[in-house]
Parts: sequence; C-alpha cells; structure tokens
Amino acid sequence: MIKTNPDMNTQSVSRSRDGWEFSKYDHTWCLNKNTVIELAWVSDLTEVLRRSFINTLHYYAINNSSSHTRNMAYRAKVFFTFTKGRLDTDTLIAYRASLNLSTEHYLGSLKGFFVTWYRQGHQGIKEEFIRTLQSWVLKGNESGRAVLQMDSQKGPLTDIEMQGVLDGVITCYSKRRLRLETFTLILILLYTGRRAIQLVTLKIKDVRENKTNKITGYEINFPRAKQRYAMWRSTFKACAIDEDLWLVLQLQVADTVKKLQSLVDFPLSDAVIQELPLFPDFSTVSRRTTESDLLGLLQFDYVHAPVNICNTALARFSETHQVFSERTGEPLNLTSRRFRSTLGTNLARQGYGIAIVAEVLDHSDLQSAGCYIKSLSDIVERIDKAVAQQLAPFAQAFQGILVKSEQDAIRGKDPSSRISNGQVNVGTCGSFGFCGALAPVACYTCTHFQPWVDGPHEQVLNEFLASSDRVWGATQDFKVASANDRLILAVTEVVRRCEVAKKESAHG
Repeated sequence: MIKTNPDMNTQSVSRSRDGWEFSKYDHTWCLNKNTVIELAWVSDLTEVLRRSFINTLHYYAINNSSSHTRNMAYRAKVFFTFTKGRLDTDTLIAYRASLNLSTEHYLGSLKGFFVTWYRQGHQGIKEEFIRTLQSWVLKGNESGRAVLQMDSQKGPLTDIEMQGVLDGVITCYSKRRLRLETFTLILILLYTGRRAIQLVTLKIKDVRENKTNKITGYEINFPRAKQRYAMWRSTFKACAIDEDLWLVLQLQVADTVKKLQSLVDFPLSDAVIQELPLFPDFSTVSRRTTESDLLGLLQFDYVHAPVNICNTALARFSETHQVFSERTGEPLNLTSRRFRSTLGTNLARQGYGIAIVAEVLDHSDLQSAGCYIKSLSDIVERIDKAVAQQLAPFAQAFQGILVKSEQDAIRGKDPSSRISNGQVNVGTCGSFGFCGALAPVACYTCTHFQPWVDGPHEQVLNEFLASSDRVWGATQDFKVASANDRLILAVTEVVRRCEVAKKESAHG
C-alpha cells in the first residue's frame, strides 16, 4: 500500500478519487499512477489566493478525475502567470483579450473552476468577477483537426500505412526483436482503437471468453475513460476481438502471472490472478510482500503499468522497424491516438453513422465523433498503375532483396525455395523455416523474398491490378477493393528496381 510520510500531519492527508494519499499542503500531489501535479508556483500568490486556490483544487482532486484536476491546476498557473497573481475583473478581461479562437477554450476550462471557488465561499473572488465570467459564451476546444485535415503526422493512418505497421509488428515479434508486452500493447491499440489509459487499467479478468449456443466468442471488457465523475474502473464497455488477438493475450496473461510468482513467496490463488493487471509494474512488490499487502495494492492502480508504456512501446517498435508513409516518404510518426482516429475514420468511410462511430470509440456523446463523418470528403481514389508508380518509392513496401538470378539467392540451389505465381517462378524464398503464407501474395512484402531481376514481375503486377478491378466491379466497396494496395506498391517497386538493374547491366 502507499505509506504515509511519518513527518506528515495525518489530519492533512487526503485520498484522491483514484485512492492515492496526498497532502494539500505539499507542493507535489500524486493523485494516481499517471498524474502528478506540481504546485510550488502557488507560493508566488498572496496568502488569501493561495489558500483559496488550494482548497478549491483539493475539492477537485477528491471529487473529479485526476486528469481533470491536473488540467485545472495547469490552466490556473497560466492564468495567474499572465495576471501576475491578480484575480479581478480587469485582469480577467485582459486575459480573455490575449486569447484567440483556437485558445479561448483555456478560459472556458477555468470557468467552472472559478465558479466552484466562489460558490464554496472561498475568499479572493468578487461577485462582479463571476458575473462577468458567466456572461461570456466561450468557444470550446476544437477537436478532430488532425482527422479533418488527414494530417500525415498526427491524423489517421491510411490502409497502406496500417498494413505496414501490422506486417512490421508481426515480423519483429517473430524475429524476437520485440518483447511480448510491446507486441501485445501495439496489437490491442491497432485492433481496438482504445485510449492508452484504458489499456493500462486492464486486469486479467477483463479478457473474457464467452460461449453462446456452442459458439465461442472473445472480448476485452475495457474500463471506460474520460468519465469525469466515475471512480477508477467503475464503468466498462466490452469490445469483441478475434481468436488471434485472444491467443496473444493469453500469452501476456501467462507472462504476468509468471513474473509475479517469481517475486513473492506465496502461491497465487485464482482469485488473486484474476485481479492482476494485464500490463503490470511490480516494482513495489518483493519477497516481503504478503498476500494481504498484494490485495491492498490491487484495489487501485499501484501495480499497473504507467500510461506512457503505450507510446514507449510504439517508439521501441519504430526504432526496431521503420514503416514508411506512401504520402511523405518518411518513417511514420506512431502514437496511440492515431490508431484511434484511424478506426473512427474507417468506420465513417464504410458508411456507419455518427452514433455507431461514437459507440465503437466509446464516446459519451456524439459531438466528438462528428469529425469522422465530416472527413469523408477526403477519401482517396483507388490505386491504379500510374498512381502505384508514384507512390511505390515512398511507401518502401518491398522488404526483400533483389538478386540477379536464382544462383545468387540464399537457398538458390534448393528447388523447393522457388516462388511461383502459378505459371512461372518469380523469385526465391530465403527463409529456412516453415511458411504457410499464400505465395506470391505474401512474398512481395516479406523480408525473406528474393525476386529475380528477370522474373515476370510486371505480369504479377497486372494480375493484382486486374483482380482489384474485378473486386471493385463486383462489390463497389472501396475497402475490399483496396485490400492489396500495399502489395501492389511492393510489386511496383520490384518492377522499378528490376528496370534500373537491367539498365545498369546493359551499360556495364
């Protein structure tokens, strides 16, 4: 459990809504595993303002979400820095005048805080200040700009980019370049689009298997996030997953149990195991930890991993394997938010309405989901040969090595290593392990593939393009018809490299 500082006045100790102990007289408040508020700056305020501000913020820390409390503290710091510690109508008007349409929500966030301050009877705010503030209609925070603009750095990923991430993550894990925890985190983000905070609050019992009429289904029962007045892990929404992700999650569950069992001296009961975090931080657990101590820790987020573990996992993946964007030719900037906006954008493109988008993304209202519906006008056209030739060098979807002939390839003397398009051979597989993937569909984006310079790669490209056209003609479904776009870019890049190699050979 979190232990109280022995020098701390116990009467001043409070408990945040997330269960962490803190003193309102300290300059640092730790409200949960992911939220620390630094308050040394309040020393510059007058005694009256300092006392009233701390009392109001203390009320927020106990009754509101930790992230909302932190936001109030930060916005107040900016406000008082601008006003040089004053709190009157003149400085309020001056502060609003310093804001523009894109920053006016800063004051909008503080509006409720100042009203609470006044209504609780704390000193320092006059009635005229509150009347002026309440008379203003302040613009809210503009959300979804990156989605609406299809921002290549912060906005939704394209289907080609998403497929590149998925292929890269699977490849890195299969080659043991990524840890199981990193692999699992990225897959959950990729498939479910949930917020990072929801992943780190998961417990083992939230990964569930359901059987209905002899049909087995799988789901993750995600704790909801951004519910301002809800307690930690008090509200949930289930998200269906497929068996592949379920099996990966079972590996993660086993790994978590194994880690903890190696740290404690008592056997873990099934009841305790179910309460364990799916993504743990056992730094506070040792041989001296008793089962009673552990049960106390499991009531809150003390042994859950911090929220930054998600972006750390993405950064680790990016360092190991760079996925290039066909839009910019640069390595992708990967954040957990981008997977979420990608899911919302794809749902809107498939024709689902705003209510369905909000439901899948677990929004509490429809307003935040509106940007995905508005972004429909930015849909790109289906890829054709000319477009593929322009995008292929940027996407870098081809991951293999071009070889002059079969004799120059790894395993070139092994006839079983030949890759055929069903009519003729196009290259060699350099892997010595078993592969059940469909050739040559899976080969052109595989790191083990060694296409031959004289192989009929343009024929393969034309076949894939024709197949895409047939699917489009039959379904008129952009998503289905574009399923092989990254593969088409990979084959196009092979064709381009073969042409370059042939020219160099002719001039050599």
